[in-house]
Amino acid sequence: MAGTRRPLGSRVIQQPLVNEPAARFSSVDEAVIDAPLATRMRPRSLKDFVGQEHLLGPGKVLRRAIESDQVTSMILWGPPGSGKTSLAQVIAAHTKAHFIAVTGVSAGVADLRKAAEEARRRQSAGERTILFIDEIHRFNKAQQDAALPFVESGLILLIGATTENPSFEVNSALLSRSRVYRMEALTDDEVGRLVDRALSDQERGLGTVGVVLDDDARASLIALSGGDARVALNALELAVALAEPSATGQRQISQEQVEEAVQRRALLYDRAGDQHYDVISAFIKSIRGSDPDAAVYWLARMLEAGEDPLFVARRLVILASEDVGLADPMALSVAVAAQQAAHFIGMPEGFYPLSEATLYLACAPKSNSVGTAYHRAADEVQTTGDLPVPLHLRNAVTGLMRGMGYGKGYRYAHSFEGHVAEQRHLPEGVNTEQFFEPSDQGAEAALRDRLERLRALVHGDGQF
Repeated sequence: MAGTRRPLGSRVIQQPLVNEPAARFSSVDEAVIDAPLATRMRPRSLKDFVGQEHLLGPGKVLRRAIESDQVTSMILWGPPGSGKTSLAQVIAAHTKAHFIAVTGVSAGVADLRKAAEEARRRQSAGERTILFIDEIHRFNKAQQDAALPFVESGLILLIGATTENPSFEVNSALLSRSRVYRMEALTDDEVGRLVDRALSDQERGLGTVGVVLDDDARASLIALSGGDARVALNALELAVALAEPSATGQRQISQEQVEEAVQRRALLYDRAGDQHYDVISAFIKSIRGSDPDAAVYWLARMLEAGEDPLFVARRLVILASEDVGLADPMALSVAVAAQQAAHFIGMPEGFYPLSEATLYLACAPKSNSVGTAYHRAADEVQTTGDLPVPLHLRNAVTGLMRGMGYGKGYRYAHSFEGHVAEQRHLPEGVNTEQFFEPSDQGAEAALRDRLERLRALVHGDGQF
């Protein structure tokens, strides 16, 4: 180790876990002298684990499975830095299993077979093996199929980690043999707890360095992490390394140093609080108000602050129907395509399709006739209740039904000029005959003229 600079506050971790069975980690995950702060601060037990209370809180299903040693193969699905690798290692510690870690980026079928051979040797000695596949979505179908027999036979307990929806990225056969656990990005409070723990921990953290983290620096570090514990801790370590110690040996960390370490400006944005709702509201209203410049500005505010791009995409899809609608029937297609593209390519390039959809929708003609028509119809349903379907519109699938008049008098639209037949389609007793009123915007203007002719023909007082 001569000539190697030791990370601030790091030590060689050799002692077993306190009050926990010793975990056997692969070399890439050992808490060695040169490991980054985020790796050194990985939790050693469930009581040290921060976040994912919906899975690991008292009485929750995954916690009970771990504590009762009834863990089955699983897929951990969640954003970066949410604790997928750490949880896999904690499970190995609790279950006294040998831990083999591979990554979907570089591992292949040969690596899986090698892991299986090692698992067989350990199985003969009465020891279980956990195979952790990080970024399992990077495995192709053949690689995932190669792992299947080892999982099915119980030779290995598979823990896969992915940031992508496993329904799309993991083979159905492998998925059916695994439980999927959705992990969430850490809250600001949870990231803050991890930062504070790293600052005070004298064994693995920065407790011996004498770090003073300003309040605004701490707030910026948490905001910039975007719920990613790894980003927060490694940025903290870099900021400490860049800070010059004072005469007393203390290292004062300012907001500017944190921003320099992360290489991003801290934006006031909380993904679950007022800023989240205020900014998305401004975004939607800018598009509705046909202001593309403001719309793309608010889009950038959200994405640069770490907002989930798929949250933005969902709002665009809703807006395409709610505020553009039939004034531009292509709007919904553009929005859905943007959602699919953003999901497929991820960030940071995902801003391209989201920006394209934002600008398209902002410039498109606007109409709220779709939502208005539905709400009018829903109000009518609430007022008049379950009115019977007219007999001529019912499907006569049996002789009894035909004898009761089902389908009698139905006029097949394609048999008439213009493919429109004079015929009543609403039940008797409705109070309102017209729910849809197209606007004079965009394509709806032409649709309005056509609808006038259609209604006249259907009701028997006009020609197509």
